[in-house]
Amino acid sequence: MAELMNVLLTTTPAPAVWGAGALLSFEGETARIHLEGDVLRAVQRAARRLESSGIRQVRLAGQGWDLERRFAFAQGFYAAKGDRELDFGEQSEQEARELGGLLKATQWVRDVTNACPEEIYPMTLAESALLLIRGLGGERVTARITAGEALREAGHIGIWSVGRGSEREPVLLELDYNPTGRDDAPVAAALVGKGITFDSGGYSMKSSDNMLPMKSDMGGAAMVTGALALAISRGLDKRVKLILCCAENLVSGHAFKLGDILTYRNGLSVEIQNTDAEGRLVLADGLLTAVESGAACILDAATLTGAAKMALGRDYNAVFALDEEESARLLAAARRENEKAWPLPLEPWHVGQLSSSFADMGNVASAEGTAGATTAAAFLSRFVHAGGEGWVHMDLAGSYQKAGNDLWAVGAKGHGLRTIAAWLGEVCA
Repeated sequence: MAELMNVLLTTTPAPAVWGAGALLSFEGETARIHLEGDVLRAVQRAARRLESSGIRQVRLAGQGWDLERRFAFAQGFYAAKGDRELDFGEQSEQEARELGGLLKATQWVRDVTNACPEEIYPMTLAESALLLIRGLGGERVTARITAGEALREAGHIGIWSVGRGSEREPVLLELDYNPTGRDDAPVAAALVGKGITFDSGGYSMKSSDNMLPMKSDMGGAAMVTGALALAISRGLDKRVKLILCCAENLVSGHAFKLGDILTYRNGLSVEIQNTDAEGRLVLADGLLTAVESGAACILDAATLTGAAKMALGRDYNAVFALDEEESARLLAAARRENEKAWPLPLEPWHVGQLSSSFADMGNVASAEGTAGATTAAAFLSRFVHAGGEGWVHMDLAGSYQKAGNDLWAVGAKGHGLRTIAAWLGEVCA
């Protein structure tokens, strides 16, 4: 068995031989991370550099390794393929339990998002999420899966329409985590996730370059599932609904088309003006289901728009809400968990930018100068409580890395699940 490289932390600058301001220096089987500035960022950068150099066995040794630094190192010491060994060193029982919960949830999100679309499709995504949460919640977890034509019969017109072009049937997972033991316990919160397991764009087809990472378009469903898993590991004791809206957006003789009109259970009709704006169509069903559950607070998460990435890059997730208190609560949760989130504008009048000559609204904004991420959020606002009370939407711009950088390997990051878990813990307090 290969020896593990010991990794130490120090605030002493590296010897000049390693270069001015060097992040790392080496002596025999020991690497030192020379900390300055943003410490967590430095630790993750160092881990990414070690992993990228081909180092696969590491032990975190010496002083200064707290929970956040260990987790930051683990985030950087990752790639989608290959085996790695990471010894976290001595920890308290409490820290080990929290780190274990973080790693389990994050690893699941990264693995399921990075898996190929031949392996993760609507039904297997729903089953994998159920398996994860049931493994943590046991008998406190019940679930209902609605699939294929049963979706149309139940009025879930968005999920059914988007998924009907694929031979693999679309799926709605309604998972009920109820640790109270009471069937009449109120639902404290509902989490809704976009689970588009592959997005070709439909008849508004994407280019090959833009389509290649679209196995990750189920990142919202993965993120809310991972967040619930983390919250349960932290001792969540209130009733929560998890609602995953899963489909493949493909082209066939049965696929939905431009000009189709969908009428939702709340009576709203929507003209399909772009089949690549499908995420909001499936989330609408999930949000209506969340409202029907009686949940006081609703959070949806989705890799919804390229516009959010244009605005914020891949470092921050975008936050939208009509309820300013709910937005502030989510942003505060992100800060506590050392994750990046940023508010983008949403006003009631943004719905007016989704016009249609044939239906109550279109599924995209067509006027020049409209904000794509904002109008997507405005679309969703038509399917929650009046005035958006208790609802917040996350556009997961920072959840996936199309190309690797000095912090992240290519692929899913899990960046956002800690924010959602902390928000969930607060609304369920």
